[in-house]
Amino acid sequence: MPKIAVYPGSFDPATYGHLDIIKRSLEIFDKVIVAVIRHPHKEPLFTLQERVKMLKVATKDLKNVKVDSFEGLLVNYVKSQKTNIIIRGLRAISDFEYELQMVLMNRRLNNSIETIFLMPEEHYSYLSSSLVKEIVFSGGKASKFVPPVVEEALHRKFSVDKSGRSW
Repeated sequence: MPKIAVYPGSFDPATYGHLDIIKRSLEIFDKVIVAVIRHPHKEPLFTLQERVKMLKVATKDLKNVKVDSFEGLLVNYVKSQKTNIIIRGLRAISDFEYELQMVLMNRRLNNSIETIFLMPEEHYSYLSSSLVKEIVFSGGKASKFVPPVVEEALHRKFSVDKSGRSW
């Protein structure tokens, strides 16, 4: 039986930190499903389709990575993928409290689901999608933080929409 893990997130947008977690996951699992969530109560900068497309381009050279999207409960999606493993990245202690709440809730919903935490390389520990958006919105370059497809999309998005909406 192949070992399959689901790495869920909003990926708005995907960063090199996310890609680092995907690569680390591939060292442990035979297949990693990068699952882009559609949050009905959040207003992301990029549409679900745009986020999926950027991730597909950014992971095209990584074997055994599938990029997918879902809405609804993560535990139901994980079960539908015939696995019981969720991968989550932890950058800092500040991430832990939220992640712990999610793990405990997921266990209450389906106690056969396990969550594995992976830490990115140290130089990605401060990196977040929100910071990258702020840099590009303010006229900076993000090539050290995101794949080229993402940086291009950010520059296109902000050259059209400088409305200053919050993320």
